[in-house]
Amino acid sequence: MNEDELSKIIVDRCLKIHKALGPGLLESVYEEILFYELTKDLMCERQVGIPVNYESIKMDLGFRADIIVESKVIIELKSVEKIMPVHKKQLLTYLKVTGMKLGLLINFNEELIKNGITRIVNNL
Repeated sequence: MNEDELSKIIVDRCLKIHKALGPGLLESVYEEILFYELTKDLMCERQVGIPVNYESIKMDLGFRADIIVESKVIIELKSVEKIMPVHKKQLLTYLKVTGMKLGLLINFNEELIKNGITRIVNNL
């Protein structure tokens, strides 16, 4: 499956979760449930450490991706009033450091979940 196909599945699962639970819960709740939903069909990892390589030094600095799907798509979840520019930059940095091409920034704290989904690409 390519990144676009995976993205469609991820968005569909987010719609299902948001329809059932609505906005207002903690990010950790949405993460747990989305991980459960995605692992029904896909290979996923949760709270994946992302090291940074600088010159010849590998630094494990505690950066963590919320969910990585099929080693191709990084999902960063939020449950905040408003997505800030730093959230988008953080995800783009994760994509650059890992070499992955697609990230989804998903804010479940929206009345309509479609307004809370931001697609971030790295040379896709």
